[in-house]
Amino acid sequence: MPPRVSDVMTAAPLSLPLDATLYEAARVMRDEGIGDVLVTYAGRLCGVVTDRDIVVRAVAESRDTSLTPLGDVCTAELTTVRPEDDTGTVARLMCEQAVRRLPVVDAEQRPVGIVSIGDLAVANGDVGPLSEISKAPPNN
Repeated sequence: MPPRVSDVMTAAPLSLPLDATLYEAARVMRDEGIGDVLVTYAGRLCGVVTDRDIVVRAVAESRDTSLTPLGDVCTAELTTVRPEDDTGTVARLMCEQAVRRLPVVDAEQRPVGIVSIGDLAVANGDVGPLSEISKAPPNN
């Protein structure tokens, strides 16, 4: 039986409210060595913003990152998983949705974790570059 999401996810993912700015999100990503921040409204997951979103949807469009709220550029249509889901389900969803990470939410849609393709590789004991890259500390 494959492990559960709760066994492999990164718990307590970083999140910012919908009205936080892109500048705030970029600073959090830099300071924490991560590539995405979950976006919440009233504590519930409502989107995700990635470093690529900031570049493609904001900087390339000449938006002022200190004024532009996350709600203007975040991806709002998300596939999510629950802590009790098995990692086989997560891998299938990642393939179907062509995504590298999925937010983990509780029954009230509050973010409780995030699971990445690298987390799955490490959990499955995969040997190779993806597993090694996933174990390495971020290169800030």
